[in-house]
Amino acid sequence: MPVKSHRLFKRNRKHKLRPATRSAWAKLDWSGVNWRRLMVIAAIGLFAFSGYAASLWVMDRPIESVVINGAFERVSAMQVEDALSTHVQTGFLRADLQAMRAELVAIPWVANVNVRRRWPGSIEVNISEERAAACWGESGLLNIDGELFVRDVTHVPVELPRLAGPEGSEQRVARMFFAIQRRLEQRGMAAVALRLDQRGAWEVRLSSGIRVRLGASFVTQRLDRFFEAVDTVIAVEAERVDYVDMRYTNGFAIGWKDQKPLRAKSGMEAEPHV
Repeated sequence: MPVKSHRLFKRNRKHKLRPATRSAWAKLDWSGVNWRRLMVIAAIGLFAFSGYAASLWVMDRPIESVVINGAFERVSAMQVEDALSTHVQTGFLRADLQAMRAELVAIPWVANVNVRRRWPGSIEVNISEERAAACWGESGLLNIDGELFVRDVTHVPVELPRLAGPEGSEQRVARMFFAIQRRLEQRGMAAVALRLDQRGAWEVRLSSGIRVRLGASFVTQRLDRFFEAVDTVIAVEAERVDYVDMRYTNGFAIGWKDQKPLRAKSGMEAEPHV
């Protein structure tokens, strides 16, 4: 093979040196070319390219260290090292910071990542963990934005509120829960659970054990009526209340512990609405 390649190279040289080719070049008019200016431009370009290549050679040195900052409770150092292992083998300037960030964000419990270069040869990584704000279903966890960041956790903190709903309703349920919780806290009360069923009906459970049935229709208006009832009736009798059914048009029903339900207004429907 080397012999054939050598012969091909020689044939190409002979072809370029044919008299016809030399004659064509000789016929060109080079009198209008500003050779001095052309040489200056070429020299500047060569100097700029040489400087750029030299700077890359000097700066693109191997990565000397990776500095990781963050208060870790759920994320392990081994997970971070494994995510970065393939990226730190490149040069300091060639390291793909966006790819590094994508690898780290994919780790469970990682909320946000910032990656940057630090001269002369370090990569600095700042990691913040997710903060669990509620339990979703049996073993999922939601962050403060209502995003499901862990689907199956082995240990669910008992102090977290329990939220549940159809697939994809996590943020909707979380927003509703936190809105209800704010209004309850103003009255010295708290919610511990909120459920949205497949029909779209809501039910809240308070820390006192009271269950509040809101149904699927006119939920905002029913919530307003519930808080009016809290201020006038329920707060002073909270220990005796088993549930509050707000699914009536003109009022609500209170289920007392070990007693028959009491309807708050006369003339109410026999059965609640959805």
